[in-house]
Amino acid sequence: MRWELYQPITERARRTSGFVTVNGVQEFVVNPQPGYQTDWHAFEPRIQAAWQVTSKFSAHAGGGITLIPPNIWQDNFLTGSTPFAVYPRLLSASVAPIHYGFQITPAELPETYTPQGANIFASGSSNTVAPNTVMDVNRYEQDVAALTPGNGVSDLNLSAIDRSFDNATLYTWTAGLERKFGNLTADASYVGTASEKLPRVSFPNGYPGATPAFAPYTTFDSAGNVIGGFGVENIMTATAHSTYHALQTSLSGTMAHGGPGIQASYTWGKSLDDTSGVIAAQSFSQNPFDTQPEKGPSTFDVTNSFGLSVAQDLHLDSVQMLRPIDRKVTGGWELLSISGISSGLPFTVYSGLQQTGAGSYGADRPDQIAIPHLSTARAARQDYFGQGLNNAADYFSIPIHVPGGTGPNQGVFGTLGRNTFRGPAFYNYDFALIKSTPFGRRLSGAELVSLQFRAEFFNLFNIVTMGLPANILNGSGFGEISKTAGNSRQIQFSLKLIY
Repeated sequence: MRWELYQPITERARRTSGFVTVNGVQEFVVNPQPGYQTDWHAFEPRIQAAWQVTSKFSAHAGGGITLIPPNIWQDNFLTGSTPFAVYPRLLSASVAPIHYGFQITPAELPETYTPQGANIFASGSSNTVAPNTVMDVNRYEQDVAALTPGNGVSDLNLSAIDRSFDNATLYTWTAGLERKFGNLTADASYVGTASEKLPRVSFPNGYPGATPAFAPYTTFDSAGNVIGGFGVENIMTATAHSTYHALQTSLSGTMAHGGPGIQASYTWGKSLDDTSGVIAAQSFSQNPFDTQPEKGPSTFDVTNSFGLSVAQDLHLDSVQMLRPIDRKVTGGWELLSISGISSGLPFTVYSGLQQTGAGSYGADRPDQIAIPHLSTARAARQDYFGQGLNNAADYFSIPIHVPGGTGPNQGVFGTLGRNTFRGPAFYNYDFALIKSTPFGRRLSGAELVSLQFRAEFFNLFNIVTMGLPANILNGSGFGEISKTAGNSRQIQFSLKLIY
């Protein structure tokens, strides 16, 4: 049994900020206390059992619970936001263009006030700021606007950590059988994991470009122009989850009668989650207010994976016809081989348009209207979807300009799921020919020095493993592959002195 305690991050100068909600009203505060909650229930039991059924057959099972604390990138949402890190946007107008080179310097940034008009940093030090001091975001935005040629108000992009943020939890369990066959050991195991309360970025005020119906904390005028309030809210929450189930098999050992040493493995598994990252744009959900449709294969999910490593002493010094040759020439030769074959990685198709009034971070997906035959075996290997310039139109439809649609394109969210397609499989075969030649002897009889020659061949058969195709409908070359996922054949010779 293990128990761990991770307290929320603190900043020595209290240069932190975040959101609080009081009586249903959202406020942005400086020096939020606490930054997020302390997890006092981090008990981590682990158990393992093994049964030696016979001298050559055994069974094993186990399970455990592990805590996953936040990392520095998640903590930055608490320590790297307004008013200590400000990224104002300049808005131009036809009557007030922004001239090339215009900028707002840090020295020009306005003072920070409370809604009652008190200067939050009047003392010149952030250490004196009282906990949960409310910042007048509207006044700050107006003061920034006054520095621009057209006095255009830009809503602030704010970040924070949710008050209920907590450590994530990883559950693992496994059960397997092991059997010896001479010098070989075979193992087959079921492995399962589940994680809850994983970190993700939520957007309760919509994405950039959100219209009034989707940005409840932004203030608009009658024409839909921003005149105050909060902008995009990037809030670190603990609401993501993932699962993994796999059959993992292996065979390792040395073959009889001077045969090679081998290590072979095969895994059949499935990893599912509702986001495979934290802050990357491709990890955001299509609908910022609903993450349920995001459940799908993890970006790193590999369904089938086979690996084989072989090491063989060539025993050339034992070959009858080579015995007249000095053993320093015929001895010490070894052949190594490492091979791997695996399924392709999942990928998502995006529309490349803002489909709704919820704004967009590039995560909008289309509707699928036909099933493509994905292949790299055509004459044009790079055309993964097979229809060339018609790849987008033949298989997908972007739901814009439809009844009930919202936003600048009067659209709705697409029905295509996340990571619904698979890229090409991956193949790799590496070989090495090694010759070790000893020189001299120590008083103990051990070798004094050994010279090792290595001839290494990476991707020996020069197999071209294709990468993932272009996946944005409105982008150039949709459905076509423009990069490889592995290296070309590489040959390397080396000498190593071991002493």
